[in-house]
Amino acid sequence: MSGQTSLIMIIIGAALVNNVVLSQFLGICSFLGVSSQIKNSAGLGGAVIFVITIASAVANLLYTFVLDPLGLDYLQTIVFIIVIAALVQVVEMFLKKTMPALYTALGIYLPLITTNCAVLGVALNNVSDGYNFIQSVVSGFGTGVGYTIAIVLLAGIRESLEGNDIPKPVKGAPLVLFCATLMGMAFYGFSTLG
Repeated sequence: MSGQTSLIMIIIGAALVNNVVLSQFLGICSFLGVSSQIKNSAGLGGAVIFVITIASAVANLLYTFVLDPLGLDYLQTIVFIIVIAALVQVVEMFLKKTMPALYTALGIYLPLITTNCAVLGVALNNVSDGYNFIQSVVSGFGTGVGYTIAIVLLAGIRESLEGNDIPKPVKGAPLVLFCATLMGMAFYGFSTLG
């Protein structure tokens, strides 16, 4: 398989086949919490794409050139969390200065990217899968795109259901979880691609 084909397969695998939210069930908190409006969901998705992609790159470099050669593999989780926290701070400052409305709309969910297990999970998976630098970056980008696809789709579903007559016991969280379950089942169909 050529290098470009391999990278395309990594992107498709990360975005659709092994979707971080709908197949691996990572990052559920912000997925359910922010997905009420497409605009906010797309904004958070963009922030997640940026953080996961850069975190994957930095984590790969740190692991390859510092942790592994020095025999400090056991510190990878702590080091990766520190890198992710720093990146989220940069994103938070950028959004606060350039897009205050989006910053306010995302609220607590923006800092939660720091503890989003999806971001850490991708960095750890890239190391455990033995990805090189380019493969790690592509995997991180694909995962972020997959997260964005999932959260924007759920937001679209939630917005379209907003004006409908829905029985009271099903409104709110039960309906969101039901929609997310159906989405997960639909994305499970992509597993035949892998």
